[in-house]
Amino acid sequence: MEPFGPGTPGSSGALSRRSGRPRIGDPLFKWATGFFAVVVAGLAALIMVEMAISSKLAIQTFGFGFLTRSIWDPVAGEFGALPFIYGTVISSLISLLIAVPVSLGVAIFLVEKAPRSLSNPILFVVQLLAAIPSVVYGLWGIFVLAPTLRNYVYPKLQSSLGFIPLFQGNQNGLGLLTSGLILSIMVLPIITAVTTDVLRAVPGAQREASLALGSTRWEATLIVLQNAKSGISGAIILGLGRAIGETMAVTMVIGNRSHISASLFDPSYTIASAIANEFTEATTEIYLQSLVELGLILFIVTFIINMLARLLVWSVTRGEGRGGHD
Repeated sequence: MEPFGPGTPGSSGALSRRSGRPRIGDPLFKWATGFFAVVVAGLAALIMVEMAISSKLAIQTFGFGFLTRSIWDPVAGEFGALPFIYGTVISSLISLLIAVPVSLGVAIFLVEKAPRSLSNPILFVVQLLAAIPSVVYGLWGIFVLAPTLRNYVYPKLQSSLGFIPLFQGNQNGLGLLTSGLILSIMVLPIITAVTTDVLRAVPGAQREASLALGSTRWEATLIVLQNAKSGISGAIILGLGRAIGETMAVTMVIGNRSHISASLFDPSYTIASAIANEFTEATTEIYLQSLVELGLILFIVTFIINMLARLLVWSVTRGEGRGGHD
């Protein structure tokens, strides 16, 4: 190899190292980016600690029973989170039951069937759903979705499946099922986008090998889905975290009643909607701290869910080549 000369590339770096002058650019960049990462992690920890301190009275008063008590009576000073946990879990599960098959079907079409010139515009339109403010979804749910469900869908659903407790009760259009439908529309772009990236990260050689062994296109797609199952699971969990933390749209269509009912038509409450509705009305210390404890529960749950989702998606997409059908 020809040695570096005065005019060759890299000669200035070599001369700098020989002269003993320190190069502070790289260490400075490393410490600056590390500092920003620590600040973000510190903010999350600080929020959690502050919420725990601000809910100390409620934690000491109700203990672990706060999670299992179904009473919420601000006048008597008795509080329990079970109705809110129930509403949060059921509405989120309904949204996933609706959104996951649709998102998975869209992602398979975009990656395995559609040419790139068509898949990118469609994916862009799907992702635009995530840019719509949640309050707009809520208004649409109140004035369009809820009346349509009340007048046309729910009566037919109850007449055919009314023997099941899930579809009994009054049909006023506001309740768990309506909130689940709204949430499914809101989490669909998230699950679709992540699933699309995960499927494209599966090496194209796997598709070619499957076809070379005599598989049909559908069988090759099943093999791709099998290899991407961890990332798809992460996308679903990420959508679950989005659904659990949604506030405004759910608050406007769920009915906001602290009650546990087997019927999906009945009004309910979620943790986020309870905090949004009642925080300004908290006139006593125990009332306020009980709401803060609800926020702490929601924070911990969403933090764990999003962490698991990111780990699952990262396990598939790291170091993988981008495959797909062009």
